[in-house]
Amino acid sequence: MQRSIKRLGTLIRKETIQLLRDRPTLMMMLSLPIVVLFLFAYAVSLTVDHIPTAVADASMDARSNAFIHAMSISGFFDIEMYVQSESDVIRAIDEGRARAGVVIPPDFAAQVERGEAQVLLLLDGSDSFTVQSGYGAALAICQAHAMELMTEKVARQGYETASPPITSSIRVRYNAAMDDMIFVVPALAAVIVQFVALNLTAMCVVRERETGTLEQLLVTPARPMELMVGKLVPNVVLTIIAMLIVLVLGVFWFGVPFQGDWWLFAWLCLLFIVSALGLGLLISAVAQTQRQAQQMTSVLLMLGTLLTGFLYPREPMPPVALAVGNMLPLTYFMRIVRGIFTKGVGLTFLWNDVVALAIYGVGAMVLASVTFKKRLD
Repeated sequence: MQRSIKRLGTLIRKETIQLLRDRPTLMMMLSLPIVVLFLFAYAVSLTVDHIPTAVADASMDARSNAFIHAMSISGFFDIEMYVQSESDVIRAIDEGRARAGVVIPPDFAAQVERGEAQVLLLLDGSDSFTVQSGYGAALAICQAHAMELMTEKVARQGYETASPPITSSIRVRYNAAMDDMIFVVPALAAVIVQFVALNLTAMCVVRERETGTLEQLLVTPARPMELMVGKLVPNVVLTIIAMLIVLVLGVFWFGVPFQGDWWLFAWLCLLFIVSALGLGLLISAVAQTQRQAQQMTSVLLMLGTLLTGFLYPREPMPPVALAVGNMLPLTYFMRIVRGIFTKGVGLTFLWNDVVALAIYGVGAMVLASVTFKKRLD
């Protein structure tokens, strides 16, 4: 019994020393719970307020200004811009400059007095949280403002009107039925691609270092960038296959409509895959062991789930969380995939995210190549 206890104590001491010596892993494991706690406490919110809103006010009178003011002071809608017409509001939503729109008809004040005023509210249906929060808030604001006008009219005329002077017509664009699958499936395809890409490439360099095959690559005349591209191409093909499987199932099995250009979507998917694989190669070049590579990959996948707009809206997030999310290629592709898949918009509306994704992909590949070269030296 004493020998068994002694052996057990020796093994525990050996594992403790080994764990303490692996300082990167130790720091990562200790800091991860703190990161998760702060992310869920401060960055993750299911309630969307301060929704960027475009207003097309064709009346420009005191009544229309009072209605717009009521929406603004509610805290749910931020009036970001005034435009000329309903088509301009739709364009602002397509471009992502607004998530909601208000269209007020001409002669609004006279319509209010007659009790037949109607306000059109447009919501971006590609964002589930905006729809859920904005729909209820818009109805409540319109009803509350109508009750104020009714009370004012009763006080002025001395009798109660039969119907509220303002009614709202809410139109949800791109997802009229507010089907969650239309919101989830395109984004889920992007997350799955990032998961496959990171797992395929994050282990490749460090695995060869641990198995001893890296020395065989050192005697070849191949340059670091050539080695990176050589490892990238087969993984690109495999990741494209995974992407196609998810998209085919989403469209034909789950019935999610595809609204955009297939060829544009295919090229931008390839750009995202290269960016995600470049990030995986960078992890593989930096990590000392496969265990560290797995831990780094897990952290990136967690951040990608929380901070890129996949499950939780980015608008309520603090600036630090937004900055961390902007460091991930999934953030840019999330807007691209929803823009093309759900909205049917083209490169004109998405070029900012496309340029950011291209810069990210080139930067990740260059950093991975430089880091790999330093590790070889």
